[in-house]
Amino acid sequence: MGAVSYYTKEGLNKLKEELNNLKDVERLRVSQAIAEARDKGDLSENAEYDAAKEAQGLLEMKISKLEDTLATARLVDESQLDTSKVLVLSTVKIKNKSNGTEITYTLVSENEADIKTGKISVNSPIGKGILGKSVGEVAEVNVPSGIIQLEILEISR
Repeated sequence: MGAVSYYTKEGLNKLKEELNNLKDVERLRVSQAIAEARDKGDLSENAEYDAAKEAQGLLEMKISKLEDTLATARLVDESQLDTSKVLVLSTVKIKNKSNGTEITYTLVSENEADIKTGKISVNSPIGKGILGKSVGEVAEVNVPSGIIQLEILEISR
């Protein structure tokens, strides 16, 4: 069993929908593909059957992984979170001290991370670097291009 992961209501619902889709829709589709391939005759020389069975194995593995993730998932009540320091689900405005760039990120679990929408994982280098910091503090973050200094300008939910 994996470590506990914290999710927003939206993120948790998305995981549940994906699991239901895999179980209710994809399982049926793969079963039908296996049945069709089996109907074509000799299984020892049937590439379609082998491919369908392999797809079934991969699907079951994905379902199992999602079930494990959901078993350790915890819903976070954003209204109860402290805004004096950066935590999971904090929306943080930071300033890169070397070039003056300001950017806003929301720290989320690894499965909810989406850089296009400004959601970064708490396990990313920046996420780890700013976690636990307060407004006005400067975090030194080790990123692939070297060490950058990020000043915490604002924390909200």
